[in-house]
Amino acid sequence: MDNALMGRINSKIDSIIAGSPYPEDAFHAINTLEWVLKLAPDADTALQIAALGHDIERGMEERCIHAAHYETFDEYKQAHALNCAEILVEILEKLGVDQHITDDVARLVAHHETGGNEREEILKNADVISFFHVSLPLYYDRRGPEITRKRCVWGYKKLPENLKHYITDIDFIDEDLRTLVMNSIGA
Repeated sequence: MDNALMGRINSKIDSIIAGSPYPEDAFHAINTLEWVLKLAPDADTALQIAALGHDIERGMEERCIHAAHYETFDEYKQAHALNCAEILVEILEKLGVDQHITDDVARLVAHHETGGNEREEILKNADVISFFHVSLPLYYDRRGPEITRKRCVWGYKKLPENLKHYITDIDFIDEDLRTLVMNSIGA
């Protein structure tokens, strides 16, 4: 893919995510890509696009789904992943991206909450690490300690053992948040 098209894709994704009511979402998108590249320095174009756009629905109020409409958090997260994949397909097709890459991005994003194959696992793990790395402080301020504790437990369990050290290595500025995270994950 040429640099000009990749630039248009990044710009479109960035502009949509900038509309999210959650200020951390723009940082989370970029940080997820950074973690993908740390976990897989040779990450291909589809994986990089998926990292940037995996939560794109949050910037589209009219298309965003909400956890309250689902019986379990896992059901919500699965619906969220599928919705984001669908939105990205529409965007990539409008931009004229090769169908093979578009389909690959959709598959990756549709599995970004659960993982699966090696590349889906990379995206899932980068997403989880980025949540702890850049999203958690604002999530904590917004949702409070009890919901944050549950979210930490849920996310941490998704990581393989060899990557869990990334969470315990994060230097949280807020000592109460650090204590909550470490107690939640049993560190």
